[in-house]
Amino acid sequence: MTSSLVTAALIATALGVAPAEAAPARQISYQQWDVPTGQATLPAGVRSRSWTSPWASPGFALTRLVASWDARTPGRSRVRIQVRGRTGTATSSWDTLAVWAQGDRYVKRTSKGAQTDDLGSVSVDTWVVPNGVTSYQLRVTLVRRAGQKASPRIESVGAMASLLPSVSSVKASQSGVARGVVLDVPMYSQMIHRGHSPEFGAGGEAWCSPTSTSMVLGYYGALPPASAYSWVGTGHADPWVDHAARMTYDYAYEGTGNWPFNTAYAATRVDRAFVTRLRSLREAEVLIQAGIPVVASIAFKKGGLAGAPISSTDGHLLVIVGFTADGDVVVNDPAAATDAEVRRTYDRGQFENAWLPTSGGTVYVIADAAHPLPPSPGGNW
Repeated sequence: MTSSLVTAALIATALGVAPAEAAPARQISYQQWDVPTGQATLPAGVRSRSWTSPWASPGFALTRLVASWDARTPGRSRVRIQVRGRTGTATSSWDTLAVWAQGDRYVKRTSKGAQTDDLGSVSVDTWVVPNGVTSYQLRVTLVRRAGQKASPRIESVGAMASLLPSVSSVKASQSGVARGVVLDVPMYSQMIHRGHSPEFGAGGEAWCSPTSTSMVLGYYGALPPASAYSWVGTGHADPWVDHAARMTYDYAYEGTGNWPFNTAYAATRVDRAFVTRLRSLREAEVLIQAGIPVVASIAFKKGGLAGAPISSTDGHLLVIVGFTADGDVVVNDPAAATDAEVRRTYDRGQFENAWLPTSGGTVYVIADAAHPLPPSPGGNW
C-alpha cells in the first residue's frame, strides 16, 4: 500500500467514510504559527522588520498554497505576506502573496500578480507550484511610515497546503454527525446592494464573499459598529455588507473575492479566521456540530445545483449553516433576491460536486472565542 493510499485509509477511518468515498485522496494540510511577542510589533523608531516561520513539511509535494493571517495596521502601516518553497535540490525565491492593510485610507491592500519565477507563481490569493515542493516557509514583514508611533501587529500567520487530484465528479458522502442541526445564522442578500459602491468590485451583485463573511460575523454578534460604516449613507439595508466589501477589496484583483482578504477582515472582529480546504461535507458537519458555520466556494453549470437562485456560476461563495435530517445541506445563499429568500436546501451530492472538484473544497473557517475549533479529522484546521 502506497503512502497516499495509507493517508486515504486513515482519512476514511477518521471520518467514518467508506474507502471508496475517500479515493482519490485529497491531501490537505493547515499549519498556523503564533508570532512571538518580541517579533509581533515594531520597536520605537523602527520602520520595518520581518519574521520568518520554520520550514513546514506537509508530508506530500504541495502544488497549491493559500496563506491566512491575523493582523492590525493602524495609521499608515501595512503587512507583507510572502512564501517560498523547496524541493530536495532547490529553494525558490520569495513570492509576495499580499500587501495588506486593515483599512484603505492610506494603504491600498493588494495581491501582487503572477510573479512567475523559478518554482511557483501567484494567482491572486493562491501560490501555484506546478511540479510541487516538499516544504515551505512564510515571511511576514511589518512596515510603518517614518515618524509614525503606532505599530502594526501580527498575531498569527498560517497556510493551507494541498495536492488535489483532477476529478470531474465525486460520489456523495454519507451524512454524519450534524444531521438535523441548523445554526441560526442571519440572512443577508448581496443582490439588495445592486449598484452600491461600484468602485468596490462592481457593486453588490458581485459581493457574494463579503456578504457571506458578514453573515458569519452577524451570527457571532461581531459585526462592526455603526461608526465604521457611517460612510455608506442612509437608506441602505444591511450597510455592514457595504463596509465588508470595502474592507475586503483587492485593488490589484479589483474584486472582493480574495479568500484570505476576507478571513483577514473577519479576524479583526473575532478570535480566529483562516482559509482551508475540506475533503467532504463530513468535515463540514464536524464544524457545524461545534456551532461554527462554514463559508464555501462553489461553481456549477446550468442545472448543476437545483434550487439555486442563479442558474450557473464560475465562482460563488455561500454559507453552510446546517443539514437536514436526511443529510442534505442547508445554506445561506447570498445570491437570493432578498434577505428573506437567502435560506436554501441543496442536494448533498449536487453540492459536493459544485464544491469539491471546482474549488477543491475551499472554505473560510471563522470562529469566536465561545466556539473553539473541534479536533480536525484530517489535519486541515
